Amino acid sequence: MSENIPRYRQIEDYLLERIRSGEFPVNHQIPPEEQLARDFGVSRMTANKAIRDLVHKGYLVRQAGLGTFVTDRKAESSLLEVYNIAAEVRARGHAYSNDVIRREEVQADDEVALRLGVRLGARVFHTVLVHREDGVPIQLEDRFVNPRWAPEYLHTDFALQTPNEVLVASCPISDVEHVVEALRVDAATAGLLDIDPATPCLSMTRRTWSDDHLISYARLIHPGDRYKLRSSLRGGGAPAPGRGR
Repeated sequence: MSENIPRYRQIEDYLLERIRSGEFPVNHQIPPEEQLARDFGVSRMTANKAIRDLVHKGYLVRQAGLGTFVTDRKAESSLLEVYNIAAEVRARGHAYSNDVIRREEVQADDEVALRLGVRLGARVFHTVLVHREDGVPIQLEDRFVNPRWAPEYLHTDFALQTPNEVLVASCPISDVEHVVEALRVDAATAGLLDIDPATPCLSMTRRTWSDDHLISYARLIHPGDRYKLRSSLRGGGAPAPGRGR
């Protein structure tokens, strides 16, 4: 190993290589600090730093009294907040990119009019994007936007800003509604996500408000084996805020 690489990074690289190769699969217990310190000729403090860093990055989890184990690092989003998917991917140390499938102005049909709170046939903006993590599709976003509140939406360069970033900049989000269900997708959707049509998927319908204005209605589809949704309550707090339930 190169002497220019810090010792704790050498331990990280050793563990990551085995995690990524599958030698250390999900739920596998990694060698204890004492063994890693011995094998690499470093202090336990150095070995501990390497493990702590990988815990922080989401590759490992410590279980008190048992040891440290490899985690399932599926892409993860909170159900209680609206995060920018590009920021989520980058926070995991991965590369974010997207493909713009549609960018158009359409007339609201029955479903869109109801979900977006506009008249039937009203002018609305429509975009379809595939979001990727290290080149792998993790989300298909099918979004409708009320042009009254985000008039420049369709002119966005989505390679530089995600739809979420554009809408938050135009209309800070005050309320959000999430509805999650499992589903099997059609062949066209499976092709965009690069999955077998039989693959179970998660669908999350999201509506967002800014003050009293209903801004956006989106359907987000995730391959079930690449994504998970997280929800937590603290101190007896209420679940995700929303309207029209």
